[in-house]
Amino acid sequence: MSKQIGVLGAVVTVVASAAFVTSWSSGFVIAKIATVDVPATTLLVWRFAPLAVVLLVVLLARPDGLAALRTVPRADLRRHVAIGLSAQFGYCFFVYAAVGAGIATGTTALIDAVQPLVVATLVGPLLGLHVRGGQWVGLTLGAVGVALVVGSQLGGSDASAAAYLLPAAAMACLIVGTFVERRSEARLPVVTTLTIHIVVTAAALIVLALATGTLAPPADAAFWLAALLSAALPTLIAYGLYWWLLRRVGITALNALLFLVAPTTALAGAALFDEPLTVVTVAGFVLCASGVALVLIFEGRKDPVVLNVPRSAVVGPSTSVVRPDHAPREAEEACRR
Repeated sequence: MSKQIGVLGAVVTVVASAAFVTSWSSGFVIAKIATVDVPATTLLVWRFAPLAVVLLVVLLARPDGLAALRTVPRADLRRHVAIGLSAQFGYCFFVYAAVGAGIATGTTALIDAVQPLVVATLVGPLLGLHVRGGQWVGLTLGAVGVALVVGSQLGGSDASAAAYLLPAAAMACLIVGTFVERRSEARLPVVTTLTIHIVVTAAALIVLALATGTLAPPADAAFWLAALLSAALPTLIAYGLYWWLLRRVGITALNALLFLVAPTTALAGAALFDEPLTVVTVAGFVLCASGVALVLIFEGRKDPVVLNVPRSAVVGPSTSVVRPDHAPREAEEACRR
């Protein structure tokens, strides 16, 4: 029975990973389509604000919903407010700003995909974790694959050189939010986490839209369809899976999955925008997939080790024996669920 549960858990993880990559990639495509005639802040406000109301209603409608919010320590609440402002508000704002500045979606995804290498470099000094040599090889293969897939787009944009700092800022925001979450001992339910993040993001966007005069939405049905899709796919599904997978597979493996976002975005661009799909692009896809496979294989082979790190840096339940990216007890409990 335990073997069947383990196999089922692996299948669920694979399906969730595929859904995460697809839904995360959709954010770049929707941003390109929906912000042609509408300011980015307008779409972002109406992407997050209605969803914030829905999540608050769902959370408060649960028997223990209000009690769960009241029992969240203020320090944890402040921490998740900071995570939401960084990983959602900051990330989405800079991605939309990059696309609005004329940077191609594939190029934006390429710069965004550098995140796994930055994370792999920082997990040691910041979290006291270890990235194996085989994982470095996989991460490098993924980076080369991403560069092959979208490298041809680097010269095809009219954006200024300074505009390329925007997707870099988006990447930095997501990295900061991820590391703040990893250093936190509190593990709130995913629904509660999403609700806090989306509510603070919606509030910040409303303030920004009011300040820039971009709050009023157009009456166009296409705008509301884009707002609905962006709320459902890159917000609710992608971010929900991001935090769920972060706890299930660990920070290095999850960030390796981000390597697949740029190729997926480029593939969507070929299908929707007639962008060329060449042999070099296909080679990049293969390298990306190989790199992700290497990272995940070495992640699965890690044995529990004793880490001399402060309690605040340990992910999962308080214990001196942990996996480098996630606690074994947390993974076992996730498989049972």
